[in-house]
Amino acid sequence: MLRRLDKIRFRGHKRDDFLDLAESPNASDNECGDDVPLRVPRARDSEELRDPAGPGTLIMAAGVQDFNRTESDRLNEIKGHLEIALLEKHFLQEELRKLREETNSEMLRQELDRERQRRIELEQKVQEVLKARTEEQAAQQPPRSQAPVANGADRRGQGLCPRVQKWFYEKFGEYVEDFRFQPEESAVETEEPLSARRLTENMRRLKRGAKPVTSFVKNLSALSDWHSVYTSAIAFTVYMNAVWHGWAIPMFLFLAILRLSLNYLIARGWRIQWSIVPEVSEVVEPPKEDLTVSEKFQLVLDVAQKAQNLFGKMADILEKIKNLFMWVQPEITQKLYVALWAAFLASCFFPYRLVGLAVGLYAGIKFFLIDFVFKRCPRLRAKYDTPYIIWKSLPTDPQLKERSSAAAVSRRLQTTSARSYVASAPAGLGRDEDAGRLHSTKKGNFHEIFNLTENERPLAVCENGWRCCLINRDRKMPTDYIRNGVLYVTENYLCFESSKSGSSKRNKVIRLVDITDIQKYKVLSVLPGSGMGIAVTTPSTQKPLVFGAMVHRDEAFETIFSQYLKITAGAASGSDS
Repeated sequence: MLRRLDKIRFRGHKRDDFLDLAESPNASDNECGDDVPLRVPRARDSEELRDPAGPGTLIMAAGVQDFNRTESDRLNEIKGHLEIALLEKHFLQEELRKLREETNSEMLRQELDRERQRRIELEQKVQEVLKARTEEQAAQQPPRSQAPVANGADRRGQGLCPRVQKWFYEKFGEYVEDFRFQPEESAVETEEPLSARRLTENMRRLKRGAKPVTSFVKNLSALSDWHSVYTSAIAFTVYMNAVWHGWAIPMFLFLAILRLSLNYLIARGWRIQWSIVPEVSEVVEPPKEDLTVSEKFQLVLDVAQKAQNLFGKMADILEKIKNLFMWVQPEITQKLYVALWAAFLASCFFPYRLVGLAVGLYAGIKFFLIDFVFKRCPRLRAKYDTPYIIWKSLPTDPQLKERSSAAAVSRRLQTTSARSYVASAPAGLGRDEDAGRLHSTKKGNFHEIFNLTENERPLAVCENGWRCCLINRDRKMPTDYIRNGVLYVTENYLCFESSKSGSSKRNKVIRLVDITDIQKYKVLSVLPGSGMGIAVTTPSTQKPLVFGAMVHRDEAFETIFSQYLKITAGAASGSDS
């Protein structure tokens, strides 16, 4: 029996595939029989016989999964390499663009072509001059057929004249050439393209260039304000003494020479800092090399805002000076006219020394004493400082336009109110009705423009409306897509009046109850900030109506939203009751 079990093991059969021969009832019968093992199949063996693949199917499935996993890893790796290659390509394109902007090969090529053209023109002119000189020399030389001059004195005379001409040309020929009239060449300046970096650099250059002037003005203001009492007292004493003795002009010339001497020493490396007002060192941020699109746009906006404010101040000053001399304000220009006549007569009848003494003393007292008192007492200055009053009362051109438009509106209001007041309402007219009547005279009858009831009037917050543009994205025509106009809010309606008058069809009226959604909207996503628009959704429109380009967007949104909540709350309470 043991020998039979060993044979079964050596043949490679599994122990689980056979029954235990020791427990078999035929074990004793087969002890002396053949060596053929008795094999009884089990259920698991029958299942393996049914499955032709056997346990190798699981191994193959695991191998396929591993193969798929490695393929996905390879694809992800290739995708990462591709993204890195695209980024490197983008960075290389940016570097190439920067190099092209710095080198500017097109501009260099144009300058080279212009230089070549100039060289060709100069060569032609030189050839023409040489040709003219050879013709003149050929004309001056006597013909060979003439007989030789017999007289020696004539020979010396003919030889002396060219020598004198040559000597005169060598001494004074350069000055004679300078007085030759030549047509002036109009050089066309090449305009540089708009660049955020160049714009900021130019603004910094302007600031650095204007720094000496601004520091000089600050020092003068500090002297007038007695910022340093000892310095202002010394300056006042020296100035009045120089004016009294007639040394005002030599004093100013000496101060200019002293300033130039100090600048020379500073340029040579000396550390000399003299200023009445202590200088405050400003922190200069280093320019960034790589800027995003939003940062570049914000940088351009900041620089443009500074340039706008600077140009606005300069324009105000120039327009006030122009209006002063153009009799725009006759009562102001009349004072200047009288002062000029008085100065002219004083210069005609009084000696210059006396006139200069009077002007110098007045300027010193005005600068050191009167201005100090006026700056400390603004109410006194507003009453008695004549130059300050004249300068503040001078109008600019925008102020003149506003005054003329306001005067035209007031005249129109007076005539309209005079005509409509004949059949006015009863005497118990309230303030609200007066306000509505005043608005109706300005804009016409509000309820007639929008076909509303007479009690629908704009709220007090938006009596004059908010200027905006209506963007209706349901329309396809450009003329209907965007409309400019004014937005109003009444108790029950949201009204948009188009700026193109004459057609009430272009106006828009929306019931506040019909609004399903209202929110702040940003029309252009590339611009910084939260936007300047309001999006209103109604059931009658597929896409929300956008009221864009509103300067007072937040105020309008709060007003519309609060009135919308009030109307919806009232409608809900009415339905519940």
